[in-house]
Amino acid sequence: MSGAPLRLKLACWDYDRTRPLIDGRVKPEGVDLDIEVLRPRQMFPRMLEHREFDVSEISLASLTALAGRGDSPFVGVPVMLSRVFRHSCVYVREGAGIRGPRDLIGKRVGSTQFGATATVFIKGMLRDEHGVAQSDMEWFVGGLDKPTETPLIPLDPPADVKLSFLGPGETLEKMFAAGRLDALFSILIPPSFLAGAPHIKRLFPDYREAEKDYYRRTRIFPIMHTLALRRDVCEKHPWVAKSLFDAFLAARKTALDDLYDTDALRLGLPWLLDHVEELWSVFGKDWWAYGVEANRPTLEAVCRYVQQQGLSPRAVAPEDVFVGGID
Repeated sequence: MSGAPLRLKLACWDYDRTRPLIDGRVKPEGVDLDIEVLRPRQMFPRMLEHREFDVSEISLASLTALAGRGDSPFVGVPVMLSRVFRHSCVYVREGAGIRGPRDLIGKRVGSTQFGATATVFIKGMLRDEHGVAQSDMEWFVGGLDKPTETPLIPLDPPADVKLSFLGPGETLEKMFAAGRLDALFSILIPPSFLAGAPHIKRLFPDYREAEKDYYRRTRIFPIMHTLALRRDVCEKHPWVAKSLFDAFLAARKTALDDLYDTDALRLGLPWLLDHVEELWSVFGKDWWAYGVEANRPTLEAVCRYVQQQGLSPRAVAPEDVFVGGID
């Protein structure tokens, strides 16, 4: 690494933990980043289908599935940009007879993406925790309140999975309201739920406590998005992955350290300090950890899930997904 900085095009969303990179407060050593700020749904197809960026935020399930297929054009950098527990994303229809997770067996379930990371984690959690496999439900895939979304990674579901794609003019919200679906696994909050419609409720009403209990027992804090570096760039410049990792780590530290400040609250949350202290009590001080080892239970779970759910033909380990030597 010498001479002029290597110019790389990066795509990511505007998180608190990426903003120090976006505004230039943090710079990776030896790299000049040309940053395009995009919503995940905008950047993922451009990276997965067209390789438009040298490095990009990417769906963890997609990256893992590509590694399992043995032809991934990317290597992962273990920067965990987006993490969300997904118990809150399971909605059930009043009158469908669903009082607990086991009642999902034999039911009709709608989802916008069968292989999206959020759905992968929900299905994995239901199987591990409650013995409900994806084959125990009938699946309908389409748009929530607008036309069908195209899968980012082509689907080849196992033979025991009954899956249908919605036709023109159909939406999951319409089917749910008409009683033709019993449950929704929805990354976005359904408009009917936001409107307070009486026919929709969460399967886990006290999802925060359910998620805390789940984490304490499993050590799984679901990772939605990580960082993908084009393999050709990594092979030509092997030092780049470590430089990027260090810079993203510094940016995350800058953002999160600012949250615990009694002088002036960084965010518009009245009990922000109490929230941070609660996070420490559940996760420890490194509550948004980067790196493979700190996230091994979560990464091993998603590696197992993509194979179980037919998104990958073989089981992989985190070391097959992420570049080594930079943890």
